Order: sequence, then C-alpha cells, then structure tokens
Amino acid sequence: MGKSRNPRRQGAAVSAVVEAVDGGLAELIPDRDRARAWTLLVDGAPQSHVDLDDPAYLSFEYQRRLGHVIDLIAPSGRPVHAVHLGGGALTLARYVAATRPRSTQQVVERDAALVQLVRRELPLAPNARIRVRSADAREGLAKVPDGWADLVIADVFGGARTPAHLTSTEFLDEVRRALKPGGCYAANLADGPPLAHLRGQIATAAARFPELALVADPTVLRGKRFGNAVLVACDHPLPLAELTRRAASDPHPGRVEHGKQLTDFTGGAVPVTDAGAVASPAPPPSAFR
Repeated sequence: MGKSRNPRRQGAAVSAVVEAVDGGLAELIPDRDRARAWTLLVDGAPQSHVDLDDPAYLSFEYQRRLGHVIDLIAPSGRPVHAVHLGGGALTLARYVAATRPRSTQQVVERDAALVQLVRRELPLAPNARIRVRSADAREGLAKVPDGWADLVIADVFGGARTPAHLTSTEFLDEVRRALKPGGCYAANLADGPPLAHLRGQIATAAARFPELALVADPTVLRGKRFGNAVLVACDHPLPLAELTRRAASDPHPGRVEHGKQLTDFTGGAVPVTDAGAVASPAPPPSAFR
C-alpha cells in the first residue's frame, strides 16, 4: 500500500499515511489542531494519538486515565522500569520517557510491520531508552526478569478485541512475577452491555491482587454503551482520593469504583482461567463514529 508524504516534514501541509500492516490497514491521520500530532487507526479503529512536539499530551480518554495511574504510582521525574504490552504508536512509552527521564522501558508489540511504520514516521527521541520487541504480549512478558518492573501496562487488541490468553489468572501470574514488590498493573479493557467481560476481568484481577480500582465513564459502568475502562491492580493501597479527583476533572469525566462497590459490580463473576478464556467482545460499528 502506498503512502503519502512524510508527516515529519515541516513547513508544508501533510496528509494521511496509509499502509498495510500485519493487523490490517494502518492510517496515520494528522491532527488539524496540533502541528505535529497524529492519530493511528487500524482497520478504522482508533488506536493511539501522539504529539511529537509534546509527548506528555494525552488526547485519548483511556490514555489520560492510564497517565493518571502512572503519575500517581511514580512521582514526576523519578525514573521507572515499565513494561508496555501492546505498542500502538508508543504513546504511553513516550509519555513516561518525557515525564520521567532516564526511565527504562520495554514495549511488546506483535505487529512488526506496525512497529516499523511508527518508528519510521513518528520517530522516538534518541534518548528515550525504549526497547521495542516484536512478539506476542504473553511471550514477551515471559522474558522480563523476575521483579524487574515498577509498572506493567496492558493495552493489547487484535481486531479490536483483547486476545483470550491475556485475560486469565495465569496471565496475571506472569504479570505479578515481572513486577517489583509494590509495583502496579494497569489494563485498558473494552466492553459493552451486559459487561460480562469487564466483570470477569475484575474478578480475575481480584484473585491475584489485593487492591483494585476501576476508572470508566459512568455511562459505560451503567451498561449504556460500549467503551473503555482502566483497571488498576496493586499489592498496596492505591491513592484513590487523588485518582478520583483527576478522573472527575478530565474533559470526559470518569468515575472510580473500588472496595465493596467494585466487588458488588462484578455481580458474582468468577475468575477467568486459560481453560475457559475467550477474547473480549468486538465493539459495535457505532463505537467508532
């Protein structure tokens, strides 16, 4: 698939970059309001937004919420070890590199062609210290040394669905193995009514982590529409008051559920194991309008 002129070119109007990747048709769409910002879509589904001039800017709702988690887990400026399962346009890895210089990060992205496209058209800063590995997320996670990561972020979608093998207690066992004591896991989940997948993922995380919180749009939590929810899991108490304040002050305010309310929200869902795991539900066409 041919592509248009390079989006890094300065002083001239630029148009979209369209290219076939392993996961479908990738498009890099220029942001009309920000000079060197781009939205990545794969088969029409929005994946990431990147501002090359300001990598600390997070446009997508769920990425802002993951940014809040990063900020509350690690003070600004303090280097961290981070693992990102799912790469997209490397938005959150860029965010960590910009806000916490000298951090060491590993990104695991199965789509090698997508990685090549992003690195060519939206290059990383030379000092970013981000290693990108083209591999299956669970296989890549297995190569992370025991107790290495301060933070593991899962944002993996294939055909707009989270693969089944990344939804189980066995997968979370690998996450816990890779985390340092006191480290945290955060996942971008997507579901719609009747929210069976989301409830099952909360029950699964609760089987492996003592402290949980969920951040989502209230309409998603009420089962009114398909959308994203950010699940945070740690082995120590979370900064819930500040997370609640930040989520409520976002352009699209989110609600934080935790404790008994979150347990009640699961509605008796049971943890997911490898034997019974299924991929997350596909979003309806209306989700991308």
